[in-house]
Amino acid sequence: MTVRVCVTGQPVSYSRSPMLHGYWLKKYGIDGAYGREEVPPETAADFYRSLRARGYAGCNVTAPNKEIAFSVLDAAEESAAVLGAANTLWFEGDRLCGASTDGYGFIANLDASAPGWDGERKLALVLGAGGASRAIVHALVGRGFERVVLANRTLERAEAVAALFGPRVVPLAFDKAGGVMGDADILVNCTSLGMKGAAPLSIDLDRLRPEAVVSDIVYVPLQTPLLKLAENRGIRTVDGLGMLLHQGVPGFERWFGVRPQVTDELRALLIEDLRAKGQLEA
Repeated sequence: MTVRVCVTGQPVSYSRSPMLHGYWLKKYGIDGAYGREEVPPETAADFYRSLRARGYAGCNVTAPNKEIAFSVLDAAEESAAVLGAANTLWFEGDRLCGASTDGYGFIANLDASAPGWDGERKLALVLGAGGASRAIVHALVGRGFERVVLANRTLERAEAVAALFGPRVVPLAFDKAGGVMGDADILVNCTSLGMKGAAPLSIDLDRLRPEAVVSDIVYVPLQTPLLKLAENRGIRTVDGLGMLLHQGVPGFERWFGVRPQVTDELRALLIEDLRAKGQLEA
């Protein structure tokens, strides 16, 4: 019997998850299907409660439904429970279970793309306090960083996120980020600044140490202005595409029983799709 899974949210037309999981289904010869379901937030709770009745073995959840999906779970992994949000749903018996795999994808991407990036683990500087930022802060705390400084234009929002994680996460006004830049082992952009069609991220990297790493979770364009600036200074960079690829691994394994590999071939496939849609450059 074909195992059916989908990506849900509003909108989902942009999602590259069907391409990602479709590649793995073909590669591993699995009788499965991965589609799209446009699910507006006002009907999302009912949709996720009836997921099995709709013929699905699970799903991915994108904005704006991650918190709604979490609210209807029967069981949540720690990654989702801490954040109050879930992006990957599956069944264990009759129980609807969920996790957040964004943090896993972020860390796995860094491990693969910049080996040794976490050698010091003293200070991580994270820009932006949205949903993705929460998952990344949680992942950095879990990796053992002594301090995670969370800089956001609205300080109150950074304070609210920091309160979820205790004293190791320090909220900071965005315009004060330069003051801790010199101590950062990694700088992570979790804002939409630098995304295609958005304003570039304006930040001075002069104080950043040469051995630091700069990561941007934006992948359209693949090389953001921030990453270009860091590369021009000889600093190692990690783009956001790998996070997308790696975050899909745990869900695929849950649904289809095979742990897939993120390969150069898969990355090239998605890069070609970006190129075909004119999204490779800013």
